[in-house]
Amino acid sequence: MASSWWRWRRCCSWRPPARSPGSGSPGRAGLSGLRAATAAAAAARAQMSYFNLVKSLTSAFPNMYSISRFHHMTPAVCCCSKTRSGEKYTDPFNLGWRDLKGLYEDIRKELFISTTELKEMCEYYFDGKGKAFRPIIVVLMARACNIHHNNSRNVQASQRAIALIAEMIHTASLVHDDVIDDASSRRGKHTVNKIWGEKKAVLAGDLILSAASIALARIGNTAVVSILTQVIEDLVRGEFLQLGSKENENERFAHYLEKTFKKTASLIANSCKALIDDVLDFTSCSDRMGKPTSADLKLGLATGPVLFACQQFPEMNAMIMRRFSSPGDVDRARQYVLQSDGVQQTTYLAQRYCREAVREISKLRPSPERDALIQLSEIVLTRDK
Repeated sequence: MASSWWRWRRCCSWRPPARSPGSGSPGRAGLSGLRAATAAAAAARAQMSYFNLVKSLTSAFPNMYSISRFHHMTPAVCCCSKTRSGEKYTDPFNLGWRDLKGLYEDIRKELFISTTELKEMCEYYFDGKGKAFRPIIVVLMARACNIHHNNSRNVQASQRAIALIAEMIHTASLVHDDVIDDASSRRGKHTVNKIWGEKKAVLAGDLILSAASIALARIGNTAVVSILTQVIEDLVRGEFLQLGSKENENERFAHYLEKTFKKTASLIANSCKALIDDVLDFTSCSDRMGKPTSADLKLGLATGPVLFACQQFPEMNAMIMRRFSSPGDVDRARQYVLQSDGVQQTTYLAQRYCREAVREISKLRPSPERDALIQLSEIVLTRDK
């Protein structure tokens, strides 16, 4: 397992010259077997998340099938492959949105609140300006699974309800994250905590989560409830992991991978997306991101690009342990990352997860929805905001 990680590391042959922003030449540190084990474990957990999602989608309607039925063997494809369904292919977002018309109106109906201020706070992010990435994945997967089973393209009401619940859980976590991070902007506008204060923002996030729980219970399927409540638990555990740090360099990378898996819920495609978010924190501008860049460093977080850069610039270890709290730490760390191959290595790791996602999705029978899911895996890698 250690050798497989080392082979993966060596696959990326491009290496920029490493030069310190200050005086002296930085040293290099080798990668260990523990990192190989954590990467493999993260990939395995990500694959399991795919099957958990499939289980929740198929159990949301009466004809429950064994998970082994999904192993319809079709040729595996890579991230950038062409579609193979033989049918006319459309944009994945357009394909998904046809089942999500009225998404935000339906969510607002779930948030039945009499208090004007609380209602305004809870509906603040349900303004139709988000990407709705999770609901789109859910309905596309629902259609792909239905086609795989019985050639039915209809998305059932309980399956669509899962899409709404996923967006509500995600949004509640955003409200809480902004409080923890003391964030002032999201999606190009002020955060809930910036406008109404931290205490009210926490209550608003709690209310959204409770409304999602009521909608989840209404589905009436214990398997679905169990799977989606695991997502909530993962989000909380992931946030706790993010608040902590590891002194040992190898444990630190394992910590990062576990945090990434838990904080991005139980969708394999989102494991890839989270890594790309970390890359964009160094490569995109604030205007495009809708939130300040270098935000993770300012919060004291060591993400993938930082951890990879630390291999070339060991002096970053001290900055990581003090969570970039000393004057000049954030700027110096950013320069180290940009002069290392940390961004490239993190991108390559995201591509690896993308290939795993495509390999699993390709086990479903060919359909436009399956192709759209494959396309989405590529989109999360190439986006710039």
